[in-house]
Amino acid sequence: QVQLVESGGGLAQAGGSLTLSCVASGRAFSAYGLGWFRQAPGKEREFVAGISWIIANTYYSDSVKGRFTISRDNAKNTAYLQMNSLKPEDTAVYYCAAAGTQTRVEALYHYWGHGTQVTVSS
Repeated sequence: QVQLVESGGGLAQAGGSLTLSCVASGRAFSAYGLGWFRQAPGKEREFVAGISWIIANTYYSDSVKGRFTISRDNAKNTAYLQMNSLKPEDTAVYYCAAAGTQTRVEALYHYWGHGTQVTVSS
């Protein structure tokens, strides 16, 4: 089992920044790929960014590329999502999730946090 706990959400103005954290615990999570997803009201959950714990390879959705940065600190068992140049359309509940491999495919993520709300005002 892998447990994931997100934090860092809140209210930001358009153009502002927020940093989300995801603390992981449990068995051998270093073998997993970790991803950030988000779900806006009335919309399906979508992939945002992903990272490999081992080699820190990163990948992003087109909607956030160049504005968001995913990173991880192995010593702290924590992954981060630095969000800059926020837009009102970034408003969503953000989830971190762990998969057995690097992937953008939601169905392959077996462990999920409970989410943290991000609200961006215009």
